[in-house]
Amino acid sequence: MPVPLLDINRQHAPMLADLRRVLDEALSTSRFIKGPALDSFESAFTSYCGTSRAVGCASGTDALILALQACGVVPGDEVVTIPFTFFATAGSIVRCGAVPVFVDILPDTFDMSPAALAAWLAANCERTDGGTVDRRSGARVSAVIPVDLFGQIADMDALEALARDWGLALVEDACQSVGATWCGRKAGAFGRVGCFSFFPSKNLGALGDAGALTTDDQALADRLVRLREHGGQGYYHSEVGTNSRMDALQAGFLSVKLARLEEWHAGRRRNAAFYDTAFAGMPEVVTPVIDSRAGSIYNQYTIRAKDRDGLLAHLRAAGIGCAVYYPLPLHLQECFAGLGCGRGDFPASEQASAEVLSLPVFGELTEGELREVVDSVKGFYTARHQC
Repeated sequence: MPVPLLDINRQHAPMLADLRRVLDEALSTSRFIKGPALDSFESAFTSYCGTSRAVGCASGTDALILALQACGVVPGDEVVTIPFTFFATAGSIVRCGAVPVFVDILPDTFDMSPAALAAWLAANCERTDGGTVDRRSGARVSAVIPVDLFGQIADMDALEALARDWGLALVEDACQSVGATWCGRKAGAFGRVGCFSFFPSKNLGALGDAGALTTDDQALADRLVRLREHGGQGYYHSEVGTNSRMDALQAGFLSVKLARLEEWHAGRRRNAAFYDTAFAGMPEVVTPVIDSRAGSIYNQYTIRAKDRDGLLAHLRAAGIGCAVYYPLPLHLQECFAGLGCGRGDFPASEQASAEVLSLPVFGELTEGELREVVDSVKGFYTARHQC
């Protein structure tokens, strides 16, 4: 039987009345931008993440851009991140006029390698009275963006220590990890600021685009509020910002869904455990590796697969939803050719792009659907061995 990669309608079905009430309230009050609905969501999200402040914005991409601006990244700066991630991570750096610098990932968790970051800093940077300086280009290295990929937080113990030692602003790209934990602390509570996306397919998804930022720095939060509103308050502007306000509708929808988020996480973890057991002992499949300090929310259940492209074609032909996140690492993207990177520069990222495959894991999957996915994967390799 066909199995979808994601079926948002199943998630929405039990709360349609609550979602419709949000729409009715917006229509009756004509409060479509910010307002009490946003205040309520920001307060609830602050409590959920365990931070001092949360600031809603228009998208996860905007959250990254606003975070970098608020942390003082200016044109010509360099910002360190990973090449195995969604495009917005590096694209946001460029949108700020800065230059992305890549370091490789850990081959097991797909998150930024602290050793790779430490080696790059030691080889390329020196500490000065004015901040960290890249000796090769003369540009200031001002920030680092680790990505909590596929719902697992990066090694924040090591990365926060490196950022602190080198005077870098750590911006946590938590766009895929709302509710994930590291040593008991939730995503968004690390570094200077955390960035979230509420794209509809995320574990906490809006009914359109929306995003948020979290921080314990009150002055930084106040600046984020200004930056999302053209850099000012009312008609008085202290700097040039942008229009990145969250709709009241999306804030209301997110408040309804936030109350159910832990239940949905539990369903994803249950389904991930089913796959882990079913694929155990298969040499062709490597199931997700979760650091003992981390609590993953399985935004994706991403395996490494032998003959990945063959398995991908087989599953799609069988009606099994699956996807490759991400088929080409950022350092090999055409738009970043000017950075001078080439194939072989980041082997762990390149290997991941050639091997990863994400399977259906959303909480509303039935056991029959889970078995269908497992049987299809096993059937592919059984037939492959018989050839």
